[in-house]
Amino acid sequence: MAPRILIADGNLTAINQANIAAGGTASGAHYADVLRGLDARLEIEVTHPADAADPGLDFSRYTGVAFTGSALNVYDMTEPVTRQIDLARRALDAGCTLFGSCWGLQVIATALGGRVHKNPKGREIGVARRIHRTPAGAGHPLLAGKAAVFEAICVHLDEVAEVPRGMTVLASNAVSDVQAASYGDAKAGPHAWAVQYHPEYDFNEIAAVMNRYGPRLLADGLFPDEAAMQRHLGELRALHAEPGRRDLAWAHGLDESTLKREERERELKNWLDMVVWPRWQAVQ
Repeated sequence: MAPRILIADGNLTAINQANIAAGGTASGAHYADVLRGLDARLEIEVTHPADAADPGLDFSRYTGVAFTGSALNVYDMTEPVTRQIDLARRALDAGCTLFGSCWGLQVIATALGGRVHKNPKGREIGVARRIHRTPAGAGHPLLAGKAAVFEAICVHLDEVAEVPRGMTVLASNAVSDVQAASYGDAKAGPHAWAVQYHPEYDFNEIAAVMNRYGPRLLADGLFPDEAAMQRHLGELRALHAEPGRRDLAWAHGLDESTLKREERERELKNWLDMVVWPRWQAVQ
């Protein structure tokens, strides 16, 4: 017996298929692989609320619910969006602990009464730079083991514009005021930890996402042409294959917070170790 985790894949099937074609994986499947890599004992299920509602979900069966990233926009309030907000509300009402990556933070914040908007500062993609703890985040267990200032793999155009009542901002940077947040009591009852970046991503996964977003990145002027973009993506894939490449780490200005897997995934491991397992053990 072990904690059961439900993963809510935030993407439509068509987007997941496009990401696979671009060299990556489906959001839910990748998230499940990362969680299993952190703890092989977990019982993991994946649901796809962007595609269709799952009325058979019984949240009393799950200790935790994890929300992946998504190419959707919360403020569009289409059915693929509202189904996920409803899922978050139901999970919170059932007393689950939630973890949200990027889109997941936005869905959880919206479910709690917050507001998300398109970031007027533009898209943050590749690596989120100089994320720093707020005073509330200085000693918070979500960020235990992280440096006071760190970087993280990311991709988002939207951000939390209004933090809901009861949610505490734990980390920020120059692009987004809400880079990490918490809600509720970690020991019992409705609870959430969420980040605006992607602790589950590696360099191959972000290279695939950037490849899929290619025309938008060129239109935004992030690369002068297709050839330059593909060189950049090739270097990211090379770093994935050889994380010890000092030349590429230096060229891209990267440190251990993104180069080392255990550093990238630390927030997820903290959630499992400090929230999920203690909650599960408390009811055994």
